[in-house]
Amino acid sequence: MKLKLASVIGLLVVLFGAPDVVWAQGTDADYDRFVQVRNTYRINLNVPYRRASNWEGTLDIIRPRGETPNPTLVYFHGGGWTGGSKDGGLIASLPYVEMGWTVVNVAYRLADVSLAPAAVEDTRCALRWIYRNAEEYNFDLEKLVLTGNSAGGHLSLITGMLTEEAGLDLGCPGDRGTGESRRAPKNLAPLKVAGIINWYGITDVADLIKRPSGPSGNYTQQWLGAQDNREEIAKRVSPLTYVRPGLPPVLTIHGDADPTVPYEHAVRLHAALESAGVPHRLITVPGGKHGGFSDDETVMIYAAIRDFLSEHNLGPASSN
Repeated sequence: MKLKLASVIGLLVVLFGAPDVVWAQGTDADYDRFVQVRNTYRINLNVPYRRASNWEGTLDIIRPRGETPNPTLVYFHGGGWTGGSKDGGLIASLPYVEMGWTVVNVAYRLADVSLAPAAVEDTRCALRWIYRNAEEYNFDLEKLVLTGNSAGGHLSLITGMLTEEAGLDLGCPGDRGTGESRRAPKNLAPLKVAGIINWYGITDVADLIKRPSGPSGNYTQQWLGAQDNREEIAKRVSPLTYVRPGLPPVLTIHGDADPTVPYEHAVRLHAALESAGVPHRLITVPGGKHGGFSDDETVMIYAAIRDFLSEHNLGPASSN
Protein backbone atom coordinates (compact mmCIF):
# COMPACT_ATOMS: atom_id res chain seq x y z
CA MET A 1 0.00 0.00 0.00
CA LYS A 2 2.86 2.41 -0.61
CA LEU A 3 1.61 5.75 -1.85
CA LYS A 4 2.54 6.64 -5.39
CA LEU A 5 5.03 9.47 -5.68
CA ALA A 6 2.59 11.48 -7.76
CA SER A 7 -0.05 11.27 -5.04
CA VAL A 8 2.34 12.60 -2.41
CA ILE A 9 3.74 15.42 -4.53
CA GLY A 10 0.30 16.28 -5.86
CA LEU A 11 -1.08 16.80 -2.38
CA LEU A 12 1.98 18.76 -1.27
CA VAL A 13 1.58 21.07 -4.25
CA VAL A 14 -2.03 21.66 -3.30
CA LEU A 15 -1.07 22.22 0.34
CA PHE A 16 1.91 24.46 -0.06
CA GLY A 17 1.57 25.97 -3.51
CA ALA A 18 4.91 24.51 -4.56
CA PRO A 19 6.47 25.69 -7.81
CA ASP A 20 6.45 23.59 -10.94
CA VAL A 21 8.06 20.22 -10.40
CA VAL A 22 10.36 18.78 -13.02
CA TRP A 23 9.80 15.06 -13.22
CA ALA A 24 12.89 12.99 -13.88
CA GLN A 25 10.91 9.78 -13.87
CA GLY A 26 7.28 8.82 -14.01
CA THR A 27 4.64 6.98 -15.97
CA ASP A 28 1.48 8.25 -17.61
CA ALA A 29 -0.43 6.77 -14.66
CA ASP A 30 1.70 8.82 -12.26
CA TYR A 31 0.89 12.02 -14.12
CA ASP A 32 -2.79 11.11 -14.28
CA ARG A 33 -2.86 10.61 -10.50
CA PHE A 34 -1.02 13.89 -9.97
CA VAL A 35 -3.69 15.71 -11.98
CA GLN A 36 -6.47 13.87 -10.17
CA VAL A 37 -5.19 14.83 -6.72
CA ARG A 38 -4.51 18.40 -7.81
CA ASN A 39 -7.95 18.89 -9.29
CA THR A 40 -10.16 16.95 -6.89
CA TYR A 41 -8.97 18.06 -3.44
CA ARG A 42 -9.36 21.35 -1.67
CA ILE A 43 -7.41 22.48 1.37
CA ASN A 44 -8.35 24.79 4.23
CA LEU A 45 -5.37 25.56 6.46
CA ASN A 46 -5.35 26.98 10.00
CA VAL A 47 -9.11 27.22 10.47
CA PRO A 48 -9.83 28.48 14.04
CA TYR A 49 -11.97 26.20 16.20
CA ARG A 50 -11.57 27.70 19.70
CA ARG A 51 -9.69 30.24 21.80
CA ALA A 52 -8.43 29.55 25.32
CA SER A 53 -5.58 30.77 27.55
CA ASN A 54 -4.76 33.49 24.98
CA TRP A 55 -4.18 30.63 22.52
CA GLU A 56 -6.04 30.06 19.28
CA GLY A 57 -6.72 26.47 18.34
CA THR A 58 -6.65 25.77 14.60
CA LEU A 59 -7.13 22.81 12.32
CA ASP A 60 -6.47 21.90 8.68
CA ILE A 61 -9.03 20.31 6.39
CA ILE A 62 -8.14 18.20 3.36
CA ARG A 63 -11.29 17.19 1.50
CA PRO A 64 -12.46 16.02 -1.89
CA ARG A 65 -14.46 18.48 -3.91
CA GLY A 66 -18.13 17.64 -3.99
CA GLU A 67 -21.41 18.29 -2.24
CA THR A 68 -22.11 15.00 -0.46
CA PRO A 69 -20.99 14.02 3.05
CA ASN A 70 -17.62 12.25 3.01
CA PRO A 71 -16.15 9.87 5.60
CA THR A 72 -13.95 11.97 7.86
CA LEU A 73 -10.78 11.11 9.75
CA VAL A 74 -9.55 13.35 12.58
CA TYR A 75 -5.80 13.29 13.24
CA PHE A 76 -4.02 14.30 16.49
CA HIS A 77 -0.22 14.61 16.41
CA GLY A 78 2.14 13.04 18.94
CA GLY A 79 4.89 14.54 21.08
CA GLY A 80 4.10 13.57 24.67
CA TRP A 81 1.66 16.47 25.10
CA THR A 82 4.77 18.65 25.31
CA GLY A 83 6.03 18.91 21.72
CA GLY A 84 5.20 18.29 18.10
CA SER A 85 2.77 20.20 15.93
CA LYS A 86 -0.07 19.56 13.54
CA ASP A 87 2.23 20.29 10.59
CA GLY A 88 3.50 16.72 10.74
CA GLY A 89 -0.06 15.50 10.47
CA LEU A 90 -0.27 16.65 6.87
CA ILE A 91 2.19 13.96 5.82
CA ALA A 92 0.73 11.37 8.20
CA SER A 93 -2.70 11.92 6.64
CA LEU A 94 -1.59 11.01 3.11
CA PRO A 95 -2.56 7.31 3.31
CA TYR A 96 -6.09 8.30 4.28
CA VAL A 97 -6.30 10.95 1.57
CA GLU A 98 -5.25 8.23 -0.86
CA MET A 99 -8.18 6.14 0.41
CA GLY A 100 -10.57 9.02 -0.32
CA TRP A 101 -11.13 10.27 3.21
CA THR A 102 -11.65 13.83 4.32
CA VAL A 103 -8.94 14.58 6.90
CA VAL A 104 -9.13 17.08 9.77
CA ASN A 105 -5.68 17.73 11.28
CA VAL A 106 -5.94 19.27 14.76
CA ALA A 107 -3.62 21.45 16.88
CA TYR A 108 -4.06 21.42 20.66
CA ARG A 109 -2.46 23.14 23.66
CA LEU A 110 0.87 21.71 24.77
CA ALA A 111 2.12 21.68 28.37
CA ASP A 112 4.04 24.94 28.05
CA VAL A 113 0.77 26.71 27.19
CA SER A 114 -1.56 24.94 29.58
CA LEU A 115 -1.28 21.82 31.74
CA ALA A 116 -3.54 18.77 31.64
CA PRO A 117 -6.39 18.38 30.97
CA ALA A 118 -6.25 21.30 28.50
CA ALA A 119 -5.22 19.18 25.50
CA VAL A 120 -8.23 16.90 26.03
CA GLU A 121 -10.56 19.90 26.32
CA ASP A 122 -9.19 21.12 22.99
CA THR A 123 -9.63 17.84 21.14
CA ARG A 124 -13.18 17.51 22.42
CA CYS A 125 -13.89 21.05 21.25
CA ALA A 126 -12.40 20.22 17.86
CA LEU A 127 -14.83 17.31 17.65
CA ARG A 128 -17.69 19.63 18.62
CA TRP A 129 -16.55 22.07 15.90
CA ILE A 130 -16.72 19.24 13.36
CA TYR A 131 -20.29 18.51 14.46
CA ARG A 132 -21.26 22.17 14.19
CA ASN A 133 -19.70 22.60 10.74
CA ALA A 134 -20.53 19.25 9.17
CA GLU A 135 -22.82 20.70 6.52
CA GLU A 136 -20.39 23.38 5.39
CA TYR A 137 -17.46 20.99 4.96
CA ASN A 138 -19.41 17.81 4.12
CA PHE A 139 -18.20 15.85 7.13
CA ASP A 140 -20.02 12.51 7.42
CA LEU A 141 -20.84 12.30 11.13
CA GLU A 142 -21.88 8.67 10.72
CA LYS A 143 -18.38 7.79 9.48
CA LEU A 144 -16.17 9.80 11.78
CA VAL A 145 -12.89 8.13 12.82
CA LEU A 146 -10.20 9.42 15.19
CA THR A 147 -6.50 8.58 14.98
CA GLY A 148 -3.08 9.70 16.17
CA ASN A 149 0.28 8.40 17.35
CA SER A 150 1.69 8.30 20.89
CA ALA A 151 0.11 11.26 22.75
CA GLY A 152 -2.07 11.62 19.66
CA GLY A 153 -3.12 7.99 20.06
CA HIS A 154 -4.06 8.77 23.65
CA LEU A 155 -6.04 11.81 22.51
CA SER A 156 -7.85 9.81 19.83
CA LEU A 157 -8.88 7.28 22.48
CA ILE A 158 -9.92 9.72 25.19
CA THR A 159 -11.71 12.03 22.74
CA GLY A 160 -13.79 9.14 21.40
CA MET A 161 -14.40 7.40 24.74
CA LEU A 162 -14.99 10.30 27.12
CA THR A 163 -18.39 10.64 28.78
CA GLU A 164 -20.24 13.93 28.97
CA GLU A 165 -20.28 13.58 32.76
CA ALA A 166 -16.51 14.10 32.76
CA GLY A 167 -17.22 17.73 31.91
CA LEU A 168 -14.20 18.25 29.68
CA ASP A 169 -16.13 19.76 26.79
CA LEU A 170 -18.24 22.24 28.75
CA GLY A 171 -16.20 25.20 27.49
CA CYS A 172 -16.52 24.44 23.78
CA PRO A 173 -17.94 27.33 21.72
CA GLY A 174 -21.65 26.96 21.17
CA ASP A 175 -22.18 24.20 23.72
CA ARG A 176 -25.12 24.03 26.08
CA GLY A 177 -26.74 27.28 25.11
CA THR A 178 -23.60 29.40 25.17
CA GLY A 179 -22.24 31.26 22.19
CA GLU A 180 -24.30 30.20 19.18
CA SER A 181 -27.24 28.55 20.92
CA ARG A 182 -29.46 28.79 17.85
CA ARG A 183 -27.37 26.12 16.15
CA ALA A 184 -28.76 23.34 18.33
CA PRO A 185 -29.06 20.37 18.20
CA LYS A 186 -25.51 20.10 16.81
CA ASN A 187 -24.32 22.14 19.77
CA LEU A 188 -25.92 19.72 22.21
CA ALA A 189 -25.80 16.38 20.41
CA PRO A 190 -23.72 13.69 22.16
CA LEU A 191 -20.24 13.53 20.66
CA LYS A 192 -19.93 10.09 19.09
CA VAL A 193 -17.44 8.62 16.67
CA ALA A 194 -17.57 5.51 14.52
CA GLY A 195 -14.06 4.20 15.11
CA ILE A 196 -10.65 4.84 16.68
CA ILE A 197 -7.22 3.94 15.26
CA ASN A 198 -4.71 4.14 18.10
CA TRP A 199 -1.00 4.14 17.24
CA TYR A 200 0.91 3.20 20.43
CA GLY A 201 -1.05 5.63 22.58
CA ILE A 202 -1.02 5.99 26.36
CA THR A 203 -4.03 4.29 27.93
CA ASP A 204 -3.30 4.83 31.64
CA VAL A 205 -1.81 8.25 32.42
CA ALA A 206 -1.91 7.55 36.15
CA ASP A 207 0.34 4.53 35.61
CA LEU A 208 3.03 6.64 33.91
CA ILE A 209 3.41 9.09 36.78
CA LYS A 210 4.18 6.19 39.11
CA ARG A 211 7.01 4.88 36.95
CA PRO A 212 10.69 5.82 37.38
CA SER A 213 11.98 8.84 35.51
CA GLY A 214 12.49 8.12 31.86
CA PRO A 215 10.97 9.09 28.51
CA SER A 216 7.38 8.34 29.52
CA GLY A 217 7.66 9.61 33.09
CA ASN A 218 9.30 12.86 32.11
CA TYR A 219 6.73 13.99 29.58
CA THR A 220 3.84 12.86 31.77
CA GLN A 221 5.19 14.80 34.74
CA GLN A 222 5.62 17.86 32.55
CA TRP A 223 2.05 17.62 31.24
CA LEU A 224 0.51 17.23 34.70
CA GLY A 225 2.83 19.70 36.41
CA ALA A 226 2.65 20.34 40.15
CA GLN A 227 -1.13 20.52 40.36
CA ASP A 228 -2.46 19.41 43.74
CA ASN A 229 -4.99 17.07 42.15
CA ARG A 230 -2.61 15.66 39.55
CA GLU A 231 -3.48 12.02 40.31
CA GLU A 232 -7.18 12.77 39.97
CA ILE A 233 -6.55 14.52 36.66
CA ALA A 234 -4.39 11.63 35.45
CA LYS A 235 -7.23 9.20 36.07
CA ARG A 236 -9.74 11.59 34.53
CA VAL A 237 -7.79 11.70 31.25
CA SER A 238 -6.96 7.96 31.10
CA PRO A 239 -8.83 6.03 28.39
CA LEU A 240 -8.96 2.92 30.60
CA THR A 241 -11.20 4.88 32.98
CA TYR A 242 -13.94 5.02 30.34
CA VAL A 243 -14.01 1.50 28.90
CA ARG A 244 -17.63 0.35 28.79
CA PRO A 245 -20.05 -1.45 26.45
CA GLY A 246 -21.20 0.50 23.43
CA LEU A 247 -17.89 2.17 22.55
CA PRO A 248 -16.88 2.43 18.88
CA PRO A 249 -14.53 -0.19 17.39
CA VAL A 250 -10.89 0.33 18.36
CA LEU A 251 -7.80 -0.71 16.41
CA THR A 252 -4.48 -0.48 18.30
CA ILE A 253 -0.99 -0.69 16.78
CA HIS A 254 1.91 -1.11 19.22
CA GLY A 255 5.46 -2.45 19.19
CA ASP A 256 6.17 -4.96 21.95
CA ALA A 257 9.60 -3.39 22.62
CA ASP A 258 8.37 0.20 22.89
CA PRO A 259 10.68 2.02 25.36
CA THR A 260 8.47 5.12 25.63
CA VAL A 261 4.87 3.95 25.97
CA PRO A 262 4.83 0.51 27.61
CA TYR A 263 3.36 -2.24 25.41
CA GLU A 264 1.46 -3.24 28.54
CA HIS A 265 -0.82 -0.24 27.94
CA ALA A 266 -2.02 -1.78 24.68
CA VAL A 267 -2.47 -5.21 26.26
CA ARG A 268 -4.50 -3.82 29.15
CA LEU A 269 -6.72 -1.83 26.80
CA HIS A 270 -7.16 -4.92 24.62
CA ALA A 271 -8.28 -6.97 27.64
CA ALA A 272 -10.62 -4.27 28.95
CA LEU A 273 -12.32 -3.83 25.58
CA GLU A 274 -12.69 -7.61 25.31
CA SER A 275 -14.39 -7.76 28.71
CA ALA A 276 -16.74 -4.92 27.76
CA GLY A 277 -17.69 -6.54 24.46
CA VAL A 278 -16.31 -3.67 22.38
CA PRO A 279 -15.13 -4.60 18.85
CA HIS A 280 -11.38 -4.27 18.82
CA ARG A 281 -8.12 -5.52 17.35
CA LEU A 282 -4.54 -5.30 18.58
CA ILE A 283 -1.74 -5.36 16.01
CA THR A 284 1.53 -6.20 17.73
CA VAL A 285 4.75 -5.32 15.91
CA PRO A 286 7.34 -7.88 17.13
CA GLY A 287 10.43 -6.04 18.34
CA GLY A 288 8.79 -2.76 17.36
CA LYS A 289 9.91 0.40 19.14
CA HIS A 290 8.02 3.68 19.52
CA GLY A 291 7.05 3.97 15.87
CA GLY A 292 9.73 3.99 13.21
CA PHE A 293 8.40 0.72 11.83
CA SER A 294 9.93 -0.76 8.68
CA ASP A 295 8.40 -0.29 5.24
CA ASP A 296 7.07 -3.86 5.24
CA GLU A 297 5.60 -3.45 8.71
CA THR A 298 3.97 -0.18 7.74
CA VAL A 299 2.46 -1.70 4.60
CA MET A 300 1.08 -4.54 6.73
CA ILE A 301 -0.38 -2.07 9.22
CA TYR A 302 -2.17 0.01 6.59
CA ALA A 303 -3.56 -3.15 5.00
CA ALA A 304 -4.96 -4.05 8.43
CA ILE A 305 -6.40 -0.54 8.77
CA ARG A 306 -8.17 -0.94 5.43
CA ASP A 307 -9.57 -4.29 6.60
CA PHE A 308 -10.67 -2.78 9.92
CA LEU A 309 -12.46 0.10 8.22
CA SER A 310 -14.08 -2.20 5.67
CA GLU A 311 -15.18 -4.67 8.37
CA HIS A 312 -17.05 -1.89 10.14
CA ASN A 313 -18.42 -0.34 6.92
CA LEU A 314 -16.34 2.79 7.30
CA GLY A 315 -14.67 4.83 4.62
CA PRO A 316 -15.47 5.69 1.01
CA ALA A 317 -17.05 2.89 -0.98
CA SER A 318 -14.08 2.78 -3.34
CA SER A 319 -11.66 2.04 -0.49
CA ASN A 320 -13.76 -0.84 0.83
